[in-house]
Amino acid sequence: MMNVVKVGAVAAVLALGSGCVDIKPLEADIASLKSQVSKLQGDVDAAKASAAQANSSAGSAGQAASAAQNTANQALSAAQASQQCCDATNEKIDRMFKKSMSK
Repeated sequence: MMNVVKVGAVAAVLALGSGCVDIKPLEADIASLKSQVSKLQGDVDAAKASAAQANSSAGSAGQAASAAQNTANQALSAAQASQQCCDATNEKIDRMFKKSMSK
C-alpha cells in the first residue's frame, strides 16, 4: 500500500514538473497574441479614421448637391418666367394681327 502511495506521489511530482516546462511556449504564444492584438488595434483605428473621413466627404457632397438643386430650381423659375413673357408677347402680336385683318 505504501509503495502505491509513493509511486502516486512521484507521478504527481513528475506531472507537475512537466507542466511547468510547458509554460515557456505558452508565454511565447501569449506574447505573439499580444503583438497581433496591438497590430489589429492599429488597423481598427485606421479603419475608423477612414470611415470618419468618408462620412465627412459624404456630408460635403450632400451640401454640394443641395446647392446644385437650389441653382437648378432658380434656373427653372427664370425659364418659366421667360416663357410666360414670350407667351404674352405672342398673344399681343396675334391680337394686333387679328385687329389689323379685321379692318
